[in-house]
Amino acid sequence: MYIIIIGGGKVGYYLGRALLDEGHEILVVEKDPDRNEFICGELGSVCIRGDGCEVATLTEVGTGRADMFIAVTGDDEDNLVACQVAKHKFNVPRTIARISNPQNETIFKKLGIDVTVSSTNIILENIEEEVPTHPLTHLLTIKDKGLEIVEVKIPPDSTTIGKSVKELSLPPETVLSLIIRKQRKPIVPTADTILQAEDQIIAATTPESEEALRTALRGS
Repeated sequence: MYIIIIGGGKVGYYLGRALLDEGHEILVVEKDPDRNEFICGELGSVCIRGDGCEVATLTEVGTGRADMFIAVTGDDEDNLVACQVAKHKFNVPRTIARISNPQNETIFKKLGIDVTVSSTNIILENIEEEVPTHPLTHLLTIKDKGLEIVEVKIPPDSTTIGKSVKELSLPPETVLSLIIRKQRKPIVPTADTILQAEDQIIAATTPESEEALRTALRGS
């Protein structure tokens, strides 16, 4: 695969090195001349100095033949613009953007970015014990179906404890797939399944319905 990486910071550098080790053809676009020189010295002639938001630069690096376009600068706006240009001007089939501010995730998805990676959310979703109130964990994105596979935990003080699934105001685009309970086998929920404290619920939903799902399962 030919993969273009916008941003030659630590993330871009290590990502590029890993992709090279896997046998992919890559090109890193980096504004800073010193960083550009460093990457070329470490990885070979795989880095070009330029602005990944500019059409002229993306034309020069052959974005039209890229299989994947990844923007990992430290600036959310630059990552969004670069991915949009790659998607709509050069028809790159797969675009991935790094996001520093999790609040930008929804707008990135609405504007057509295929995959967003929020380091803040990833950290939160992986420190459950330290952040027990984190309401919803993303497990998988099914892009071509417009679906997210998520996990929602029922806190001990939830107003939905003791209610059956049929009593919940679930979004119409949502399916509850599995309930995992401590020291018990997972169960497939039915309309009569009663929610318990500490239930871990696996569900399929749309990105737009995530908040409504969280509220329906955890209560106000």
